[in-house]
Amino acid sequence: MASTDKVVGIIGGMGPEATVDFMSRVLLATPAVKDQDHVRMIVENNPQIPSRQAAMKGEGEDPGAAIAAIAARLEMAGADFLVMPCNLAHAWRSDIESAVSIPFISIVDQSVQSALHRSDDGSAVGFMTTPGCFTAGLYQRALAETDRPVILQTPNELSATMSLVERIKGGDKSRAVTTGLRRLADELINRGAKVLIAACTEFPLILDESMFSVTFISSTDVLAKKAVSLALSGNSS
Repeated sequence: MASTDKVVGIIGGMGPEATVDFMSRVLLATPAVKDQDHVRMIVENNPQIPSRQAAMKGEGEDPGAAIAAIAARLEMAGADFLVMPCNLAHAWRSDIESAVSIPFISIVDQSVQSALHRSDDGSAVGFMTTPGCFTAGLYQRALAETDRPVILQTPNELSATMSLVERIKGGDKSRAVTTGLRRLADELINRGAKVLIAACTEFPLILDESMFSVTFISSTDVLAKKAVSLALSGNSS
């Protein structure tokens, strides 16, 4: 690691395996031939953060304070910028930014930018996520600032997606779960989506672009590549 490289701070634990997957994708995205070529990551993989899905429904404890406290600890530990491999948790972005003086890199902004960059100007964008993230409207607002048609999931599709995500979080990566998620993604494609944003960091644990006939945007991959780029450029702004 060069003296000019930046340290990546990772607000993790949402979920724990998705955080480890994110870290592995940072390693894969780094042009390294020896240990010292890799970027430094400071991680708090904290699964005790209150449920974001429950909070979005008005149930349970608000996770904003817990997420902000992690951000502050990462800054104190030496992080130069922050990332968070959980889409829904970005609903509490303002809590994070109020708690630190270092940049926070949004997985939502980066995923939308990637979708626009990798598809034609007129291509419809399909948005696949969990009910909480859908309710938060994070991607809907970001996509509304573009001229792209947006294909959204139905309430039944969102419910089915959440059931499968819960199974993944419980360690189930069976063919049935993979097939279920693929079918839900195909519903968006069949309704006209030419590029698909996978806006849940559990999705890439079992899905990848080779499974689809359209451009598949893994929010985990996009954020990992951005983190590496910022770290190695020495510029986190």
